[in-house]
Amino acid sequence: MLTRFRTGLRRLSAGTGLAGLALLSAGALAQADTPPITLAQAFEAAWARQAEALSAPTLREAARQQGQAARRWSAEPPTLELGLASDRYLGRNNGQREQSLGLALPLWRPGERQSSQALADAELAAVESRSAAAAWRLAGQLREAWWARQRARQNEALAQARERSAAALARDVQRRVAAGELARSDAHQAEGLLAAARAEAALARAESTQALLALKALGVGTEPEERPEPLPELPPEFLEPDLAHPALRELQDRRLLAERQRALAATQGRASPELSLSSSRERGALGEAYGRNLSLGLKLPLGNEAGQRARLATAGSALIEAEAQLNLERQRLGSELAGARARLDAAEQALDAARQRARLATEAHGFIEKSFRLGQSDLPARLRVELEAFEAQRQQALAQLARHQAVSALRQALGLLPQ
Repeated sequence: MLTRFRTGLRRLSAGTGLAGLALLSAGALAQADTPPITLAQAFEAAWARQAEALSAPTLREAARQQGQAARRWSAEPPTLELGLASDRYLGRNNGQREQSLGLALPLWRPGERQSSQALADAELAAVESRSAAAAWRLAGQLREAWWARQRARQNEALAQARERSAAALARDVQRRVAAGELARSDAHQAEGLLAAARAEAALARAESTQALLALKALGVGTEPEERPEPLPELPPEFLEPDLAHPALRELQDRRLLAERQRALAATQGRASPELSLSSSRERGALGEAYGRNLSLGLKLPLGNEAGQRARLATAGSALIEAEAQLNLERQRLGSELAGARARLDAAEQALDAARQRARLATEAHGFIEKSFRLGQSDLPARLRVELEAFEAQRQQALAQLARHQAVSALRQALGLLPQ
């Protein structure tokens, strides 16, 4: 876009006094020695630094391990029990001995194993959707900072071009004042225009620096490339965002996770029952042979209704919250999508109008500039047209950027990552 703008400025300067605008080149725009990067490359660099991206592999592994634990054949790992009994005590020793070896196995409650497996699967899906939603939110922040930097850099280049053009005009007016062709008041007007251009250039440089720092805060230290995102294909009419939108997927998985937690809590009314198997050998006194015993036991804990009700209430509240957030987010995204589409339509109309204004201002500037050289127009007319031509070119350049930014905002509203 800036390449086309530079071409237009060169054409303008060929027959007009806007020589300064023709100096708007890549060197005036480049702020770093490194080559510019695309928005997609900037997103990859920024995402690699985010906490969500760094912690995602560990969270995935934790969810997988929980799934493995839910698929084992016992509710908890088995317990090995060892025992030794003797009558040896304070000088007594009749030879009574007992040795035992047992294994205790916690059992799944009815439906608990299936609910635990379903919960582990839901947690793994929630990890993935949280990561995708975090990437989408980062994309929104990056897009905003990206186009703010583009706009600030464009303003800086235009302000510098205007400063050079005003300086050239001031020198020309001073020469003609010295020759007696113009009054000293005309020189004052030209100097005032130059002072205003310098002030605008200083403010534009400050804005450009702030925009660059905002990009660096996101992990992007290289200048953005002047390439817009592609316009996505849109249906002629749509009212709601796609359910595959990262923000909706995150809330859907959060709701599913709450449902699975409540289902698991419903099966956990008491502690796990425990099956025990033990073998022992014992003798009553010295010289007696050891006898062997085999025992099989089942431990059934009593209920814990208060604890179960607390778990059910917690899971139920999480489910209600997730459902409400999902409905609100669906409505918000629908409004954001409609607004982004309207913004794109308005940006395209504004760009067409700005192009027409720039063309007319360029032609008018050529007429007045030639008339001023021939002494047929006064300086105020020349200054007025000079400013109008600059503002028209500035509006066209910024309107082009606004259109690119509107496309980017539409892609953000659709849940698409930078491309």
